[in-house]
Amino acid sequence: MKKSSMSAVIGMLLAAGAIGHARAATAPSDVTRATLDNGLRVVIVRDTLAPVVTTELNYLVGSDEVPAAFPGTAHAMEHMMFRGSPGLSKDQLAAIAANMGGAFNADTTQGVTQYYFVTPSQDLDVALHVESLRMRGVDVTEKAWAKERGAIEQEVSRDLSNPSYKAYEQLQAQLFAGTPYGHTPLGTRASFDKTTAAMLKQFHDTWYAPNNAILVIAGDVDPAATLAKVKQEFGDIPRSQLPARPGFSFKPVQAKAVALPTDSPYGSVYLAYRLPGMKAKDYAAAAVLGEALGSQRAALFGMGMDGTALYGGFSAQFMPQAGFGMAVGIFPRGGNPQPVLARMRTILAQAASKGVDPALVEAAKRKAIAALEFDKNSVDGLANAWSRALAFEGLDSPEAIKQAIEAVTPAQVDALARATFDPTHAVTAILTPESSGKPVAGKGFGGAESFASSPDKPVQLPEWAAKAFAKLSVPKSSLHPVDYHLANGMRLIVQPEAISNTVVAFGRVQTNQDLQAPKGEEGVADVLGQLFQFGTTHLNRLQYQAALDAISARASAGSSFSLAVPSAHFEQGMKLLADAELHPALPAQAFAIVQRQTAGLVAGQVQSPGFLTQIGLDQALLPAGDPELRHATAQSVMGLTLDKVKQYYAQVFRPDMTTLVVVGKVDPAQVKQVVEQTFGAWKASGPKPVVDYAAVPPNHAGQLHVPDASASQDSVTMAQTIDVTRDDPDRYALNLGNEVLGGGFYASRLYHDLRDTRGLVYSVGTSFDYGRNRSTYSVDYGADPDKVKAASALVVQDLKQMQTTPVSPADLDRAKGILLRQMPLGESSFGGIGGQLLGLAIEGKPLDATTVAAKHYLEMTAPQVQQAFAKHVRPEAFVTAVKGPAPKG
Repeated sequence: MKKSSMSAVIGMLLAAGAIGHARAATAPSDVTRATLDNGLRVVIVRDTLAPVVTTELNYLVGSDEVPAAFPGTAHAMEHMMFRGSPGLSKDQLAAIAANMGGAFNADTTQGVTQYYFVTPSQDLDVALHVESLRMRGVDVTEKAWAKERGAIEQEVSRDLSNPSYKAYEQLQAQLFAGTPYGHTPLGTRASFDKTTAAMLKQFHDTWYAPNNAILVIAGDVDPAATLAKVKQEFGDIPRSQLPARPGFSFKPVQAKAVALPTDSPYGSVYLAYRLPGMKAKDYAAAAVLGEALGSQRAALFGMGMDGTALYGGFSAQFMPQAGFGMAVGIFPRGGNPQPVLARMRTILAQAASKGVDPALVEAAKRKAIAALEFDKNSVDGLANAWSRALAFEGLDSPEAIKQAIEAVTPAQVDALARATFDPTHAVTAILTPESSGKPVAGKGFGGAESFASSPDKPVQLPEWAAKAFAKLSVPKSSLHPVDYHLANGMRLIVQPEAISNTVVAFGRVQTNQDLQAPKGEEGVADVLGQLFQFGTTHLNRLQYQAALDAISARASAGSSFSLAVPSAHFEQGMKLLADAELHPALPAQAFAIVQRQTAGLVAGQVQSPGFLTQIGLDQALLPAGDPELRHATAQSVMGLTLDKVKQYYAQVFRPDMTTLVVVGKVDPAQVKQVVEQTFGAWKASGPKPVVDYAAVPPNHAGQLHVPDASASQDSVTMAQTIDVTRDDPDRYALNLGNEVLGGGFYASRLYHDLRDTRGLVYSVGTSFDYGRNRSTYSVDYGADPDKVKAASALVVQDLKQMQTTPVSPADLDRAKGILLRQMPLGESSFGGIGGQLLGLAIEGKPLDATTVAAKHYLEMTAPQVQQAFAKHVRPEAFVTAVKGPAPKG
């Protein structure tokens, strides 16, 4: 966290603004469709990547249909759907979802509320029965709503503590004034205070009907048997008479400028315009326009390459009835946003007057079409594809958007650009970094309070659920990787998968700037990381990106590098990846730009509340002078030379410190041959460097408060060092106990005590971070200032209970079920497979380590968990860092 680089910033922005395309289609023989007599539409898509299934129940209702003055009603109903239904109590629902071990959640959008399970295929019947019960009815009492209201208001506080969200909220209000899109689905604390249980029950009974829902099931299932089960579960639910939907009468957007402070280490400029929605005839043209303007070959991205901005780009977001496109420019703390804004306006004005480069339009079309094939590479991605096409876009299948994209012409894109980028209809937002104050020592906000201990009673599951979870076993892994060690020391791991005509590769060079950069050269790795974007010694930046576009590939180079490419172009893609990794251009002109950009980013970063919180934690946890406390400053970055950057590259980029994992439709022997041809000439000299931090003594307890003027809610981290490393066998018992504490959503102790019972937080997370020689344990949550003391005390109380009382058989079995069922889930996407194999290889573990761990978990006893927590966790030794308003009480 404390060492965020420009690449991290860019990655975050790209992720936040990624254009939402329709997802992958599959062969017609793999798709089963039906519409039940009560109107429920069902699509079953068979995918045998892993023994995993995703169910997505899409109700065609969202914040569009809420009562006037109650913008969060759909969101509140989503929350209450997790508090039980007739025949299924809240505690039973939580225990069932936890036992399933996968994802169980929901999201509310403007026109669709979606409930989803991602779970092993063996639990499909359980998932369908749960959704059937929830469609039939929901338990909404004033008492239950009062408790959940506390949690949902914490969610509101969290989002409104994010300046970017506040800017987004104001942009949307201006772009869609006078329509249901004029407010976000989140809701407000004031409206929730006025919301009653009866209102929520009426909303459910009105809209949660089979004839207002689309059920998508994707995964390793028998379609005929699955459809029969769906009919059994949902077939007798009566259809409803649905009310009229709200109308959309969009008026011309009135130009407006929004100015907000931000706690980010950099400033942001947003320039937003309204676009057609997903159900509009020119939606495909809008999607292509957004992709073309967001290209790394386009002028907006070029702002970050020529030094006009720290970063530039374009993203588009679409809703069924309308969307918006947004140019973004990032400027350094203390910098002037106006030149960035002026440049963004000029670029979009040129797109309107002169059109968009036809080459970028064609490349955008190829990328969008290739993305449909790539999205077959995960089970839940396949379900998302069909849900998006049917529920959001109103199409018959994902294939329909492919045909629409293929038909888009440059002339259509230019016409849309002319109609869209009118400066009199633009909404501008500028977020300017402001100081919030220096950290101060805590004043007892984590002090003890006394609470009645949470009842630790096992939940009596319904018979149908108890039967499904009665037997635990070690799942059979579907992975059979081929492991090579090349002559130059590079490790290559290949996992063939035939589910799509694509290949993905994930590589990492093990480096550690804190241990490898000379003193006074902090930030050298960040500068080097950015320079990889400027092409190779053979191809300049634009030529390199054009070569990738020609084969519909995506690639990134650096200490972590990757490739996604259609399998027909694997060899060409690997040549381009190796060229970027082994022959970066590192041009002098680019170095000067990147050096200034990085120095500007770092100068803002070291004053930001997020950095001050993390460095404060690190200083309290680690001994003085520890190398992990090193961080870049503007001075250290400006003291670098291009020769120092090149020396660092030559020193730390070595094949014998590099692992490459390839997943997809490939032959392992062929992959080995290609990788030897492209990476084989890479050589290392001298002994391998040390890249792991040394062990540290236990930390002392401490408290830290970092003011954050942008936040209304406190972000709290409680952390401590522990003496268990990534190879210590005690980690199995700690991991199992951690699932009791923080795993399984409502079923976890901390979720139950902090959110469900007390309404103190919206969410709470716990994690062990194991290193080779040093490790940490942390608890994170967000809470209002007057709730921090109580929440922290409950965390300590629950940890002490773990040390003094063996967990119940039900809790132990649930935790085991979570960890055992997570194993096939980790193999249900190319990304999951690649990440798992790469992580195991980097840590020096056998590639079947997950199966080994599963055997340990299956045999673990409650006393072993208790002993591990008593031995290694110190409830009174947390360093508690609070970012936001000063805690009260």
